[in-house]
Amino acid sequence: MDCNIWSKRLPPLLLLLVAVSTFFSCADTLESEVVVYANDFSDLNPEGFENGRFLVFENDTVMGNYHNEEVALNLTGLPSHNLLKITMEILVHDAWEGNTSDGVNGPDLWFFGVDKEEIFRTSFSNTPCDSIYCLYQSYPDTFSKVNKPKTGARQTNMPGLCLYAANPNYTTRYSISKIIEHNGSSARIYMDSDLMADDSPDPACDESWSLAGITVQALTLK
Repeated sequence: MDCNIWSKRLPPLLLLLVAVSTFFSCADTLESEVVVYANDFSDLNPEGFENGRFLVFENDTVMGNYHNEEVALNLTGLPSHNLLKITMEILVHDAWEGNTSDGVNGPDLWFFGVDKEEIFRTSFSNTPCDSIYCLYQSYPDTFSKVNKPKTGARQTNMPGLCLYAANPNYTTRYSISKIIEHNGSSARIYMDSDLMADDSPDPACDESWSLAGITVQALTLK
């Protein structure tokens, strides 16, 4: 049955029955789900990473910190699959200013991709927000949607890393999870930022990000 074709001539009750039947006949089945990589960096293992380096933040070992430089995970020998589920825990440090469009302080963007295809690009804001002044971010949507600072965050009560190290609420933790079509035996997952801090004497201290964990699952959906 074609899942996208409906007859406008059917009575309402019969149309409902056909819709229910068609929904189940078109449902996909998850045949396999394999964790092919998982790392929270607690054992200081950078296996598979390009530009991997470690720091301790709030008594937790993370990979970072990064300012406009790519870090990538290379995976080989993947099992048969047609989807990849990629889950990343990232920490957004210090003075991110979200969708600001002055070309000096923003926008402040983070993005990731697989192989040569960008998958997700968004902005983050660590700024206070009230009725008079608010620098909005795009996350959990793609840039340039508008949401309040720290929308969708898992944790907001951590201090900054550098510029705002003495201030609470200037590191924000996010869990970003995406499912993409993929069937190759290898994958290169890259992460990067496009941060603007042109008026800062030390841009990397002004705003940066770290990777607190990453999990990759190979899925087969039929």
